[in-house]
Amino acid sequence: MRALLTAVCLLLAACATRPAEPKADPLNPAAEAYVKLVLAIGELEPGYVDAYYGPQAWADAAKANKRSAPQLKAEADRILAEVEAVSPAGLDPLEARRRAYLIAHLKAARFRLDMIEGVRKPFQDEAQALFGVRPPVKPLSAYDPVLARVEALVPGSGPLAERVDAFKSRYVIPADRLDAVMRAAIAECRKRTLAHIALPAGESFTLEFVTGKSWSGYNWYKGDAHSLIQVNTDLPIFVDRAVDLGCHEGYPGHHTYNALLEERLTKGRGWVEFSVYPLYSPQSFIAEGSGNYGIDLAFPGEQRTRFEADALYPLAGLDPKTAEAYAALRDAMRELDGARTTIAAMYLDGQIDRETAIALTRKYNLMSRARAEQRVSFTDGYRSYVINYGLGQDMVRAHVEKAGPDQSARWKAMETLLSDPALPSEL
Repeated sequence: MRALLTAVCLLLAACATRPAEPKADPLNPAAEAYVKLVLAIGELEPGYVDAYYGPQAWADAAKANKRSAPQLKAEADRILAEVEAVSPAGLDPLEARRRAYLIAHLKAARFRLDMIEGVRKPFQDEAQALFGVRPPVKPLSAYDPVLARVEALVPGSGPLAERVDAFKSRYVIPADRLDAVMRAAIAECRKRTLAHIALPAGESFTLEFVTGKSWSGYNWYKGDAHSLIQVNTDLPIFVDRAVDLGCHEGYPGHHTYNALLEERLTKGRGWVEFSVYPLYSPQSFIAEGSGNYGIDLAFPGEQRTRFEADALYPLAGLDPKTAEAYAALRDAMRELDGARTTIAAMYLDGQIDRETAIALTRKYNLMSRARAEQRVSFTDGYRSYVINYGLGQDMVRAHVEKAGPDQSARWKAMETLLSDPALPSEL
């Protein structure tokens, strides 16, 4: 009997000291189903899946067992109901944000399936359904005062767009110097980002120059903290685009964003939904907005112009003494960014034809015809996605700068935004 009592006591002691089994996350099954849904939609629409680094078997299954749009809409509805059935009351704050993130992205996926079947809604409705924000659309006349200010910077005769293009043509990076200029710009963007944000060990990128695209730069995230950054050379590249693309596509832009999500959410928490990035989703609003705002965060005030004059202009064979004049024009023209949304809305809603959209893009974004055609081609392909750049930047800026004027505090707010399950509605 004593031996039996001893055994019982030892068993009870072992049970008391054994760690409790981890609590099963009620959102995990739906999260896995969501990833498989996105991969399946990608089989219906090439380009829908912007990045994926989850199990290869899931991607293989999506290819081998293609499903129709009606079947996928039913699946999206099923997963959405499953997520909504999980009460946020039983979740911690970050888990509740995860639930909201899944709901928002499932709704966007459901709407994209309607679009794949041919459904079209007005520009603002489409943007809200896909990206979670209803964009304001200003009349083009709101930008006329900005054009007047640009006129003063580029005096002369002839259409303003042609004068601006002639001025900017003096700042083209020669083709044989492009690689060196781009690598120097990306290296500086990376250096400034790493001073504030710790990235995974061994993170890296590959730089590639391409042609035949409707965009000027693209980041293809490959997983394991590695990206392919592509730069389109269809049109001459101005010297200021080196920092733009280095920050936006790399640091603290898309590469940084994806690497942090992978490290802290996919691997750190086992949240598989972050291993896939559907292009037409609220995630793109955060990605593009933070990518654009990241330029100003990395190069506040006059720092960008000084860096370009000291480092990039000599590499490009340009006169550093003219950097301030070019920067003044660039800064003035940034106030015209919102015109892109207005023109896209008018064009996609059928208020103007393609030729008029090109003409208005030339006038209000001060571009050559070739660049205006490229921009309208982007709108043809990506539609209301254009809101993510200007409006996204404005909302990310306002969100981050709530932290105050201190740069360290702003970088910390940016890091939190890039590594959490953030939605546009939280900005």
